[in-house]
Amino acid sequence: MSETHQDPQARTVQAITNRHARPSEAVSAALERLDATEPDLRAWVRVDRAGALSTARGQDDRPADGLPLRGVPFGVKDIIDVRGTPTECGSPLRRGRIARTDAWVVARLRHAGAIPLGKTVTTEFAYFAPGPTRNPHDLTRTPGGSSSGSAAAVAAGVVPLALGSQTAGSLTRPAAFCGVAGFVAPVGSWPTTGITGLSHSLDSVGLITPTVADLRLVHGVLSEGPRPPASPAMSGRPRVLVWTAAELGDVEAQMRAALARAVESARTQGAATEDLGWAARTPGLVEAHTTVMAYDSARALAEEGRHPERLSAALGELLAMGRRITDDDYRAALATAARARTDILTALTDADAILGPAALGPAPHGLAATGTPVLSRPWQLLGLPVITVPGYFDDEGMPLGLQLIGHPDRVDRLFAIGERLEALARETTPSPP
Repeated sequence: MSETHQDPQARTVQAITNRHARPSEAVSAALERLDATEPDLRAWVRVDRAGALSTARGQDDRPADGLPLRGVPFGVKDIIDVRGTPTECGSPLRRGRIARTDAWVVARLRHAGAIPLGKTVTTEFAYFAPGPTRNPHDLTRTPGGSSSGSAAAVAAGVVPLALGSQTAGSLTRPAAFCGVAGFVAPVGSWPTTGITGLSHSLDSVGLITPTVADLRLVHGVLSEGPRPPASPAMSGRPRVLVWTAAELGDVEAQMRAALARAVESARTQGAATEDLGWAARTPGLVEAHTTVMAYDSARALAEEGRHPERLSAALGELLAMGRRITDDDYRAALATAARARTDILTALTDADAILGPAALGPAPHGLAATGTPVLSRPWQLLGLPVITVPGYFDDEGMPLGLQLIGHPDRVDRLFAIGERLEALARETTPSPP
């Protein structure tokens, strides 16, 4: 394991909000940790040291009342606007473009007392071409993408909160690869104002924190303001639908074993489990997702598509594919999504969550690619909330993330199950070497 890695439990949102330390101390500690890790990690595009410290010092003598995230430093994926700061989207085509206002999610966090520390690395326009970021658990491996820098920064203990986004598997996959908790908001539930997206049909705001409990806390602030803590106990008799994902790829043996342990843990807590039974449907949903994403991307990035020589080959191919898709094919893909969404919401009326692997296995070796998002595509197409649950590791100490998919109207229940599953994973899984 890399020396840059630090147990993410050591720096959490809850630890900062529950203690009485001054915000300037929390920000100074984040900057110190950043300086220690960044030469190896390369997770940050730019850091606003002076601005973050100035904001924190201004909070030092203010009461915490009305500031539920007082003094919490956070990273912002560089497709998300922070006023006065460039939003460059990992591309030379956006170099030097200064944001005039905060994105909705940044403004909301500032209002709650959180302090933006800087911009984190994204793949090019949140697609496949990777930036320089490395996995804190093993610097020879990818951190995933496209929310690469955000996941790595949280996993390395630099910040306890970072913003990401998801159109395919852009948040779920890096959270899984880096061993942290991730939340993908239901499509349309939070404004994407101020975010450079790929697909208005698929784009979601996402959060990355060390633990599911941290996700729940921040989600409550963003959604409705502070909430009383939810019990991590799975009260009643939860019903969990198990998805092995075998129909979408070669899920590695240790990932299959992690899923089996999680299912057994849920059963020991009284949960009822059964097979999801969608193996015949998810490949078609992956195909429909690919169609929708390509069609929308070709239109969202039409101006950039006029400069193919300044785009990566992968992004150029996506835009070219999108231009070839007919309106009829696009509408057919959306109709496929609508039918499947109706069916899955019916299933999730009786069940509490779908539990499955968040990736085919641990983070792959190498930095030239970010891994496949195939296991996220069906659920992103259907616009469902997703939590990445950390706590499992393979024999080499690399994280194995699981995903919980739920009903958009029952996110609190999803958090409660996720918190309990994470706790059980940490109780039953040996610490990584």
